[in-house]
Amino acid sequence: MKSLISVLGTLIAILAVGCSRQQVDEQSASGPSSPTSVVVLDESNFDAEIQDGIVLVDFWATWCGPCKIQGPIVEDVAGQVQGRAKVAKIDVDTAPKVAQRFNIRNIPTLVVFKDGKPGKQFVGITKAETLVAALTAALDSQ
Repeated sequence: MKSLISVLGTLIAILAVGCSRQQVDEQSASGPSSPTSVVVLDESNFDAEIQDGIVLVDFWATWCGPCKIQGPIVEDVAGQVQGRAKVAKIDVDTAPKVAQRFNIRNIPTLVVFKDGKPGKQFVGITKAETLVAALTAALDSQ
Protein backbone atom coordinates (compact mmCIF):
# COMPACT_ATOMS: atom_id res chain seq x y z
CA MET A 1 0.00 0.00 0.00
CA LYS A 2 2.86 2.37 0.85
CA SER A 3 4.47 1.79 -2.55
CA LEU A 4 1.17 2.54 -4.31
CA ILE A 5 0.87 5.82 -2.40
CA SER A 6 4.48 6.63 -3.24
CA VAL A 7 3.90 5.96 -6.95
CA LEU A 8 0.72 8.06 -6.95
CA GLY A 9 2.54 10.91 -5.18
CA THR A 10 5.32 10.83 -7.75
CA LEU A 11 2.83 10.77 -10.63
CA ILE A 12 0.97 13.78 -9.21
CA ALA A 13 4.25 15.67 -8.80
CA ILE A 14 5.24 14.91 -12.41
CA LEU A 15 1.84 16.03 -13.70
CA ALA A 16 2.04 19.30 -11.74
CA VAL A 17 5.47 20.06 -13.20
CA GLY A 18 4.22 19.15 -16.67
CA CYS A 19 1.29 21.56 -16.32
CA SER A 20 3.66 24.33 -15.30
CA ARG A 21 5.94 23.79 -18.28
CA GLN A 22 3.00 23.58 -20.67
CA GLN A 23 1.59 26.83 -19.30
CA VAL A 24 4.90 28.65 -19.83
CA ASP A 25 5.21 27.26 -23.36
CA GLU A 26 1.62 28.31 -24.20
CA GLN A 27 2.21 31.81 -22.84
CA SER A 28 5.41 32.16 -24.82
CA ALA A 29 3.75 30.93 -28.00
CA SER A 30 0.70 33.15 -27.66
CA GLY A 31 2.68 36.26 -26.77
CA PRO A 32 1.35 39.34 -25.02
CA SER A 33 -0.98 40.29 -27.88
CA SER A 34 -3.11 37.14 -27.55
CA PRO A 35 -6.68 38.11 -26.62
CA THR A 36 -6.90 35.31 -24.06
CA SER A 37 -3.53 35.90 -22.44
CA VAL A 38 -3.33 36.68 -18.77
CA VAL A 39 -1.88 40.12 -18.06
CA VAL A 40 1.32 39.98 -16.01
CA LEU A 41 1.31 42.56 -13.23
CA ASP A 42 4.08 43.98 -11.07
CA GLU A 43 4.36 46.79 -8.54
CA SER A 44 4.78 49.39 -11.29
CA ASN A 45 1.63 48.58 -13.29
CA PHE A 46 -0.71 47.00 -10.74
CA ASP A 47 -2.83 50.06 -9.88
CA ALA A 48 -3.21 51.18 -13.48
CA GLU A 49 -4.27 47.71 -14.64
CA ILE A 50 -6.96 47.18 -11.98
CA GLN A 51 -8.26 50.76 -11.98
CA ASP A 52 -11.14 50.33 -14.45
CA GLY A 53 -13.66 47.56 -14.91
CA ILE A 54 -13.66 44.03 -13.57
CA VAL A 55 -10.28 42.36 -13.08
CA LEU A 56 -9.50 38.93 -11.64
CA VAL A 57 -6.00 38.91 -10.11
CA ASP A 58 -4.19 35.67 -9.31
CA PHE A 59 -1.65 36.20 -6.50
CA TRP A 60 0.89 33.40 -6.95
CA ALA A 61 4.58 32.39 -6.75
CA THR A 62 6.84 30.26 -8.94
CA TRP A 63 7.70 27.84 -6.13
CA CYS A 64 4.03 27.19 -5.17
CA GLY A 65 2.72 23.77 -6.26
CA PRO A 66 -0.99 24.67 -6.00
CA CYS A 67 -0.26 27.85 -7.99
CA LYS A 68 1.08 25.67 -10.82
CA ILE A 69 -2.23 23.82 -10.85
CA GLN A 70 -4.21 27.08 -10.71
CA GLY A 71 -2.30 28.65 -13.64
CA PRO A 72 -4.03 26.74 -16.47
CA ILE A 73 -7.39 27.30 -14.78
CA VAL A 74 -6.74 31.06 -14.79
CA GLU A 75 -5.84 30.84 -18.50
CA ASP A 76 -9.13 29.05 -19.15
CA VAL A 77 -11.06 31.75 -17.28
CA ALA A 78 -9.30 34.44 -19.34
CA GLY A 79 -10.58 32.77 -22.49
CA GLN A 80 -14.11 32.50 -21.15
CA VAL A 81 -14.40 36.17 -20.10
CA GLN A 82 -12.37 37.71 -22.91
CA GLY A 83 -13.74 41.09 -23.93
CA ARG A 84 -15.82 41.40 -20.76
CA ALA A 85 -13.30 41.26 -17.91
CA LYS A 86 -9.53 41.29 -17.53
CA VAL A 87 -7.60 38.41 -15.98
CA ALA A 88 -4.17 39.06 -14.50
CA LYS A 89 -1.54 37.52 -12.26
CA ILE A 90 1.08 38.91 -9.93
CA ASP A 91 4.04 37.07 -8.39
CA VAL A 92 4.02 37.81 -4.65
CA ASP A 93 7.79 37.33 -4.46
CA THR A 94 8.51 40.07 -6.99
CA ALA A 95 5.69 42.34 -5.76
CA PRO A 96 5.64 41.93 -1.97
CA LYS A 97 4.25 45.43 -1.32
CA VAL A 98 1.14 44.70 -3.36
CA ALA A 99 0.64 41.36 -1.59
CA GLN A 100 1.02 43.05 1.79
CA ARG A 101 -1.39 45.83 0.82
CA PHE A 102 -4.14 43.28 0.19
CA ASN A 103 -3.16 41.08 3.15
CA ILE A 104 -2.32 38.08 0.96
CA ARG A 105 -1.08 35.42 3.37
CA ASN A 106 -1.79 32.22 1.41
CA ILE A 107 -1.37 31.46 -2.26
CA PRO A 108 -2.89 30.99 -4.66
CA THR A 109 -5.30 33.77 -3.74
CA LEU A 110 -7.59 35.14 -6.43
CA VAL A 111 -9.29 38.50 -5.99
CA VAL A 112 -12.01 40.06 -8.13
CA PHE A 113 -11.44 43.81 -8.37
CA LYS A 114 -14.17 46.21 -9.47
CA ASP A 115 -12.88 49.65 -10.51
CA GLY A 116 -9.78 49.18 -8.37
CA LYS A 117 -11.57 47.97 -5.23
CA PRO A 118 -11.17 44.39 -4.01
CA GLY A 119 -14.30 42.28 -3.82
CA LYS A 120 -14.77 38.53 -3.79
CA GLN A 121 -11.66 36.59 -2.75
CA PHE A 122 -10.78 32.92 -3.17
CA VAL A 123 -7.94 31.14 -1.36
CA GLY A 124 -6.56 27.87 -2.69
CA ILE A 125 -7.17 26.10 -5.97
CA THR A 126 -10.46 27.41 -7.36
CA LYS A 127 -12.45 25.94 -10.24
CA ALA A 128 -12.92 27.92 -13.45
CA GLU A 129 -16.71 27.77 -13.08
CA THR A 130 -16.51 29.43 -9.66
CA LEU A 131 -14.25 32.21 -10.94
CA VAL A 132 -16.35 32.84 -14.05
CA ALA A 133 -19.49 33.00 -11.88
CA ALA A 134 -17.84 35.58 -9.60
CA LEU A 135 -16.74 37.68 -12.58
CA THR A 136 -20.19 37.45 -14.15
CA ALA A 137 -21.82 38.56 -10.89
CA ALA A 138 -19.43 41.53 -10.68
CA LEU A 139 -20.17 42.44 -14.30
CA ASP A 140 -23.94 42.18 -13.71
CA SER A 141 -23.71 44.54 -10.73
CA GLN A 142 -22.09 47.33 -12.77
